[in-house]
Amino acid sequence: QVQFVESGGGLVQPGGSLRLSCAASGSIYSIYAMGWYRQVAGSERELVATVTAGGYAEYGDSVKGRFSISRDNAKNTVYLQMNSLKSEDTAVYYCKAEGVVPESGVGYNDYWGQGNQVTVSS
Repeated sequence: QVQFVESGGGLVQPGGSLRLSCAASGSIYSIYAMGWYRQVAGSERELVATVTAGGYAEYGDSVKGRFSISRDNAKNTVYLQMNSLKSEDTAVYYCKAEGVVPESGVGYNDYWGQGNQVTVSS
């Protein structure tokens, strides 16, 4: 099983910045990719950004050029720097660990964090 500690959400004015972090712990041998998805009530969860252990990053179209994802593989921690925030970035941001291989080395699973509210409003 995998647990997450997420931090960095909150209220920010339009044009401001926030930094999210997500640390995974538990029975972990390796994690293929870590990142964030976000969801607004009544809408589907959408990709914000993910990064593989090798450093390949993928971004949702609406955040390209404004958000930057990074990862510390040794700490199983991923960071999301969010700049030039807009009201439409308001959502619950969910951390996801994909392709988690447990310490036994057998099989792999995906895990979701509990979510972190980000509100962009004046």
